[in-house]
Parts: sequence; structure tokens; C-alpha cells
Amino acid sequence: MYDKDIEVLRNLAARTAEIAALPVQKDRLRQWIALNALRPERPLFTIDQIPWHEMDVDDFLKLECEDDFARQIETALRRQLYKWEYMRDDLVIESHINIPMAIEGITYGIDVIEQLVMTDDSNDVVSHKYIDQLKTEEDLEKLKFPSIRLDEEENSRREDLAHEAFDGILEVRMDGYTPAYTIWDMIVRWRGLDDLLIDLIDRPEFMHKLMERVTDISIDMLEQLEEKGLLSQPQATVHCSGAWTDELPQEKYNTNPKAKDLWAFGMAQIFSTVSPEMHDEFEIEYAKRYYDRFGLVYYGCCEPLDKKIDIVRKLPNVRKIAISPWADIDHAAAQIGKDFVLSSKPTPAHLAVSWNPKAAQADIEMLLSVCQKHNCACEFLLKDISTVMYKPETLWEWADIVRNAIN
Repeated sequence: MYDKDIEVLRNLAARTAEIAALPVQKDRLRQWIALNALRPERPLFTIDQIPWHEMDVDDFLKLECEDDFARQIETALRRQLYKWEYMRDDLVIESHINIPMAIEGITYGIDVIEQLVMTDDSNDVVSHKYIDQLKTEEDLEKLKFPSIRLDEEENSRREDLAHEAFDGILEVRMDGYTPAYTIWDMIVRWRGLDDLLIDLIDRPEFMHKLMERVTDISIDMLEQLEEKGLLSQPQATVHCSGAWTDELPQEKYNTNPKAKDLWAFGMAQIFSTVSPEMHDEFEIEYAKRYYDRFGLVYYGCCEPLDKKIDIVRKLPNVRKIAISPWADIDHAAAQIGKDFVLSSKPTPAHLAVSWNPKAAQADIEMLLSVCQKHNCACEFLLKDISTVMYKPETLWEWADIVRNAIN
């Protein structure tokens, strides 16, 4: 790593450490722990999955490092500092930095074959047409059990560079793999939407065999990560939401966390229009095997779960349930009550095409009112923000609206 790169990273780290030392960080940490323990002090909110290519102001996000690995770290630091300066959600900035371990072999043995259509070459949100690669039972053999390993040489290089850049400023933590059970999000990319949904009806036995194999591989992958000490350290986030908790780890560990010490997350977004019975049969019954191994679970994403809370309750260790903009929030909150954190997803549509602050405020006030009505522990998670039409200040204004509403 170049001397210039080290200087750039140390300057960013110094500003991060300065912010991490502010008393507000302890307050927010306490509030997240309380919320995740179902004893909330107030609703909390986060902003994630941001169109960063549209957000730069005065070269705040302009990269200066030359080494590729240094640029990855620089990107993460600049984005965190940007959120602090311009759109203060309930992010907790801590006095350490996570450096990803050099883990290899996390694969199901099959690549995605697709056609892409994009409207903005700078945006990673694109349209996909997937080619079906799993049409027959013989095709299921394409799905392979992995052999996961740590690239010791590359891992040591990353760790040494991180210590050179951050020692004396931020604690360096080598961070492992964050587990997730997102089987259907993977299958749809291997098969395409139409074939997948038709086969749920026409070939249920085949789809069960597919789910058995992918679930078995996922659990085998988890067991390898656990055995080799490659799981994530205590997590700050779980699926874009604050994960701080005093309930994990369940037992003391040194450098080898177990699944029971961590959050997992999962979803079945492609099941947005399937019946609760089908969702239960083809997702919940398999996911139970996976989530049973974890300490806590965040479940759901864009799929509306308001009519499916009863089957979500079958999943072990669930603590947070995502309620998307397409769900009936009142019905969902009535079913969730005090039993889970209601992770509400305000619509990002108000930020696209034409900024509508009055509509955004009305949306937040409605969500707050419903959660208060049903005594739900709640958070607001703005995500999937495809565009703000290159007007970053609209996202700052959205954060101000939520901050004023919940305080």
C-alpha cells in the first residue's frame, strides 16, 4: 500500500474516532439494545442501499487511494462519514473498523446466466432476465457442496495493511462471513421467475427436491464456517437494520463465534404473491432448520408479510419482521403486537422522479400512529433507494422529517 494511501486512511480514521467518542454514540447504542430487546425507548431509523453514485457533494466521496484494497476501505469510511455529516439517522459510529477476511469457496457451484438492461450506467440497479439452468432432476447435480477455506496469505496481507493504517486510531477487527438464508432469491436467479412459479404448482415434488438440496448445502456451508472460525464477529447490522444487542453472544467466545451467538436474516421475496399455505410449505418448513441454529433472526424484505405473520411465528428465534410498503401496516401491526420488532419499510418512491416532502411526512406519521396504536416496538428502515434523481439533499430532508417525527 502506498504511503499516500496510508495517510488518506489515517485521516479518515481520525475523524471516525473523533465522532465515535461523542456521548451520543453511547445513547444510540443503548437505544438499539433496548429496541432489539423489545423494550424500546423510541422508534429508531436507518437509511441503507443508497444510490451512492448520485450522492457526492464537494468531492466528499471522491476516492484518493490507489491500491484496490485501500480504496475498498476508503469507500466504507467515506460513506459512513457522509451519513454522519449529511443524513443523520440512528447509525452508531464505533471506535473499530471491520476488515473482511479473505474467505474462499462460498459458492453453490452454479453461476447466474442472465441478460441485463440498464438505464443509468452508473447505477447498479438494473433489470434482469434469467436463464433457467435447473429444469430437470439431473440438473440439480449442478448444485455442489463447497469446500470453504481462508486464504491465509491474503488474509495476513489485509490484516497487516489494516494495522499499518489504523493502529493507534481505530481497533482493527478481522470480520468473517455474515450468514443468511435467502434461498429463493438465489433460485430465481438460477431459474427465472416464470419457470419457478409454474413449477411450484405443476411440479411440487421437483421443487421440494430443489429446496432440500439447496438447504442441505446452506447448512453444510454454515457448519464449515463455524468449524473454521470464519463467521462474523458481533454484528452492528443485520439486513440493513441495527443489530446491537446484549443477548448475544449467548456464551463467551474468543475468536470463534458460533451460529447461536449471531443474528441471521432471510427472506422469500419472490413469494410476494403466493398463498400463505404455499409460503409455509416451500419456505418456512425449510428455513426452520437453518434459523434454529442462530441466536436471533431478522425475517423478510420486500415481500408483504402482513397476512403471513402466523406462519412467520413458526420460525425459531425471530426477533424482527420486515413490513414492506406493499403490506397492510395496520393488519401487520395488530398481528405483531409486542412480540417482535416491526421493521417498517417506508416507501422510497417519494424520493424518486419528484421529491414530495408532504407525502413522505404523512407516510411516516401514519406508520408511527399505527405502531403506537398496537404497542409495537418499531423501526423505520429506508432502503432500495434506486434513485434520488441526482438530488442528494432530498435524502437529507427525508432524514430530518423522520428525526422530527420520532423525537
